[in-house]
Amino acid sequence: MRDTLRKYFGYADFHPLQEEIIGDVLNHHDVLVLMPTGGGKSLCYQLPAIIKDGVTVVISPLISLMKDQVDDLRASGIPAASINSTLDYKRVAEIKSQLIKKHIKLLYVAPERIMLPDFLDFLRQLNTNLIAIDEAHCISEWGHDFRPEYRKLNLLKTHFPTVPLIALTSTATAQVQSDIVSQLNMSSPKIYRASLNRKNLFYRIRPKKETYQHLLRYIKNHPNESGIIYCQSRKSVDALSLKLQKEGIRALPYHAGLSSAARTENQEKFIKDDVEIIVATIAFGMGIDKPNVRYVIHCDMPKSIEGYYQETGRAGRDGLKSDCILFFSYGDKIKHEYFINKIENEQYRQFAYKKMREMLDFCANKECRRKYLLNYFGEKYDANDCDMCDACSPPEKEDAVPYLQSAVKISKSKKSFIERSEYDRKLFETLRALRKEIADKERMPPYIVFSDVALKEMSARYPQNLETFREINGVGDVKLKKYGSMFLEKITAYCKSKKSTCSISEQDAVGGRIGIK
Repeated sequence: MRDTLRKYFGYADFHPLQEEIIGDVLNHHDVLVLMPTGGGKSLCYQLPAIIKDGVTVVISPLISLMKDQVDDLRASGIPAASINSTLDYKRVAEIKSQLIKKHIKLLYVAPERIMLPDFLDFLRQLNTNLIAIDEAHCISEWGHDFRPEYRKLNLLKTHFPTVPLIALTSTATAQVQSDIVSQLNMSSPKIYRASLNRKNLFYRIRPKKETYQHLLRYIKNHPNESGIIYCQSRKSVDALSLKLQKEGIRALPYHAGLSSAARTENQEKFIKDDVEIIVATIAFGMGIDKPNVRYVIHCDMPKSIEGYYQETGRAGRDGLKSDCILFFSYGDKIKHEYFINKIENEQYRQFAYKKMREMLDFCANKECRRKYLLNYFGEKYDANDCDMCDACSPPEKEDAVPYLQSAVKISKSKKSFIERSEYDRKLFETLRALRKEIADKERMPPYIVFSDVALKEMSARYPQNLETFREINGVGDVKLKKYGSMFLEKITAYCKSKKSTCSISEQDAVGGRIGIK
């Protein structure tokens, strides 16, 4: 397994629980995985798909998410495809032909497609070795993002009784977890619950006073960083995005009132780093696999703690330090009550009220934000370990908190993470520009070439040849061959321009101070 991990994904070791989960999948068990965003859920079915004979079918709710994951897999040399409503008949026929010829290892489809009778008949012709249900909380009426089309997946076991299922989610209470297992008719599933603690996220709640001035100051203090700003109404989204544009800030709106073409275009520009900021309603986010979102700002209170956790979870998927800021006033309660009172079903209306009250309690709470969140999801947490929220690190103390410029695994180290407060920022920007150039040429998001984490590790370690470049996390065999020489050329030229030898010692590589020698 580790050889496959290194060859295709460029990592020397697994995240917590990944190896155990993959082992159970390979042993034909049904598995439920609750793991935070950025915790490595996708690898739990992608790596078995490479190892096993046949094809793994991945059920995903959004076309944009399918496209990004397929592009990422292909860039790593893994044959993957998606069948969705944007493809014409000819392209679908080509993909089906490749599947029959066993040329594809992972197939991504929407939940409504997989249950079509003719598509089920087609899948039966294939050696389907695993069915993965991503965003599995969508199957539960008690989840924050229930999708009726997911309910039809309860027949998967009827159609594929011998094929193991793996259901994955980053947000689920005990009630939702139980509902997922029940709805999917999972057979004695192995249940894995990773800690939901996103250690790299700094949680802040601020009073809704002079919100725009605070917002503008924050954005200007974080230039060239990607961020998502959530507003409750479409009108607020349009007004704020226009206001930011007039300040010279590259921001675009996203909400259901825009045409499908406009939404797709704005989302693509954000993913490709052509704009820094998306101002959006909660319609935006689930289909985003962008790892380098450095901040998520809520201008209004979310409907529930699950929603808040899911939305803030779009920040810092790469493990680097990121901010989550919520502007709150009790006026938000009145807005939410207006919409809740329109719910006709008494049971759902009372459920919505309960979720709103829990969110109000969270906002009013003066204790550790992280502890409150984790306790809500049934996880114990000692607030003494935090120092990454406004309750544990108030403004006067906040300034002293070192900004974590990276949190990366060094392949030679067996320990989990080495956090660095220093890397060569000029080299990072040089490599970032090269990455953008390559990505634009190949028509893919920049992070698919290399993540920010990989670029920062390059900017700290200064690899001088393909052998040392291969040690950078995220550099697999295909990417080494395709991009290695280009990045090494930039690194070498940069070191020469500094008129110094850029290198690190073996001791530096496993935890010492890293810099230009």
